[in-house]
Amino acid sequence: MRVVTWNLWWRFGPWADRQKAILAVLAELRPDVVGLQEVWAADDGANLAEWLAGELGLHCAWAASEAPERWQRRIGDDTVGIGTAVLSRWPVVERAALRLPAPEELDDGRLALYARLDAPGHPVPFFTAHLNSGGHASAVRREQVAALADFVAGHRHGTAFPPVVTGDFNATPDSAEVRLLTRPTPTAPGRAALLDAWDYADPSAPSATWDGANPYIPAGPVPGARIDYVLVGPPGPPGPPGLKELARVRAVRRAGDGPVDGVWPSDHAAVVVDLAGN
Repeated sequence: MRVVTWNLWWRFGPWADRQKAILAVLAELRPDVVGLQEVWAADDGANLAEWLAGELGLHCAWAASEAPERWQRRIGDDTVGIGTAVLSRWPVVERAALRLPAPEELDDGRLALYARLDAPGHPVPFFTAHLNSGGHASAVRREQVAALADFVAGHRHGTAFPPVVTGDFNATPDSAEVRLLTRPTPTAPGRAALLDAWDYADPSAPSATWDGANPYIPAGPVPGARIDYVLVGPPGPPGPPGLKELARVRAVRRAGDGPVDGVWPSDHAAVVVDLAGN
C-alpha cells in the first residue's frame, strides 16, 4: 500500500500552475491513499481535492475548515475556503472530522480528518491532520496532538489494520508534540505509540519536507526541517497469522521536492511510504 502525505500550500503563489504540477507528481507516484492539507475549495464549486481525485481515478473525502477567514485575508479573497482531504483507491465507508483546539488568537480552523477505507483484506483507518504553525505555538500543538491521539483511538476499532496517521505537524521529530505521538505515554496507557515511518529511510536520503532549496520558503532560521509525517500504529487484535506484517514499512522517501516543467508544486515536499498489507 503506497501512502502519501502532502501540504499543497492552499491558493498561494502561482496556484493554477502549481495545480498541474501537483497532479503530475501524484500521477507518477500512483498512490493508494493520500492525506492532503491546505486544500482549496471555491464558492463556485471547484475543489482541488475533488479535481485531483477525478483526474487520478480515486475516491475523495473532504472536510472544510469552519474558520477560513484568517487564510482568506492573506490572499484578499473571501470566496476561497480551505480544508483537509483524503484521496483513496478504495471507497471511503466512514469519515469524521475534528476541529483541533487552539486559543482564539491562534485559531484558524485547523482540522484532523478520519476516513475508513474499504481495502481488500482489512479496512484501513486513515487519518490526516494539519497542526498550527510557528515556533511560538508548541503548547498549542501539544494540545492538538493530544486531541488527535484521542481521535485516532476512537476510530481505530473494528479492523486488524493499524491506524495510519499522516499530516503536516509543523514540528520536528524531536519536538515535545511529535514525541507525544511516537513515544509511550505513561499518563495514557491505553494509547499506543505510533511508529515514524521515516525511521526506516536511508539515513543519507534528504529528509527535509520544509526545505530551504524551495523558492517558496522564506529565509529563516530553519532552512531544512522534517515537519510532515506518516505514522503507523500497532496492529489491532485479534488477527490471522502474519498480522505483524500488516503496515510494515518497506520504503520511504520524499517526492514533489523539485520543479515540474519549471514550477515547484508546493512549499512542502511530500512524504511517500510503501507499507506491507492490502
